[in-house]
Amino acid sequence: MIKKNQIVKIYGTDFKAITVELLENTELEKLIGDRSTRIGIKPNLVVPSPAEYGGTTHPQVIAGIIEYLQEHGFENIIIAEGSWVGDRTSEAYEYCGYRQLCETYHVPFVDTQKEKWHSIDCAGMKLSVTDVTDRIDFLINVPVLKGHCQTKVTCALKNLKGLLPNSEKSRFHRMGLHKPIAHLQAGIHQDFIVIDHICGDLDFEEGGNPVVRNCIMAALDPVLTDSYACHLMHYTPDDVPYIRIAESLGIGTTDLTTAQIISLGGKGEEKELPLDRRILNVSYAVDEVDSCSACYASLIGALRRLDEEGILSRLEDQISIGQGFRGKTGKLGIGNCTAGFETSIRGCPPDEDTIYEKLKDYIGA
Repeated sequence: MIKKNQIVKIYGTDFKAITVELLENTELEKLIGDRSTRIGIKPNLVVPSPAEYGGTTHPQVIAGIIEYLQEHGFENIIIAEGSWVGDRTSEAYEYCGYRQLCETYHVPFVDTQKEKWHSIDCAGMKLSVTDVTDRIDFLINVPVLKGHCQTKVTCALKNLKGLLPNSEKSRFHRMGLHKPIAHLQAGIHQDFIVIDHICGDLDFEEGGNPVVRNCIMAALDPVLTDSYACHLMHYTPDDVPYIRIAESLGIGTTDLTTAQIISLGGKGEEKELPLDRRILNVSYAVDEVDSCSACYASLIGALRRLDEEGILSRLEDQISIGQGFRGKTGKLGIGNCTAGFETSIRGCPPDEDTIYEKLKDYIGA
């Protein structure tokens, strides 16, 4: 049976089959035990985008988990997830293949954007979580190993945000993201982690620039998992503050020297992820205060396009973005939070194309 200091990986392109093989080798059924256990599976459906784009959990990984569980006598299974603020889970459920998945295996899907919620104590921090968390005895977290335009890396720890109501997701950004993400782990325990390392985008949470690795991993310690994700992406836990904070709360360890990385082999190569990044250093152009990920990602995408066209350098005014600008005035702002600005590119969030076109007009290009 898998141990807490182990990360087990397997390679291949038949994602359902290698997921089942991975779970057989890690003996997940022994870890769960009682066949009446209420099992929750938490994928990443941040946006309505196919898994091949590098932002969402591949449905065949979830299919493999469900087949394995049902073959071992576990029937009390649900899938629970909520997309980021600005997109509807119901659209991702359809577009990412989860309706067909749930109908095939007769597993209910819980849209956490439609759930009621309650407050819990998370190591001294009061946070709101959706009620579905009280209906789960054993949580299988299935994140995508990928980049993030604000936190650099997102994997096991940050993926639990999908179990929050939208209002709390927005509040996390007002709280600075890192501390509440870490404290959330004390309130929602992830019992088993299946990491989708098939083709995650190394820069953007919503995907769009997939880097194919065709790898799936299993682990127990979310802090160790995220530390390993940092290692693969050429970061350290010090670059992602919520990982260090979670370690200080006793959630897990960042010490990879004590970790056992076990490969079951398969059809694939253990190649290093590329070091280059498509995220721009936009600190000179952007004044960001508590912005939501969807809004910030749209802005970064638009700025990257302007930079590639040689236009961004002609922007003379700094762009304000984030909840910290509500009720304030200024010159140039992004999103409904900057409604009081002279020029405000409205939306919650505005899409990348709209920002790109309006900034281009603003610059006079």
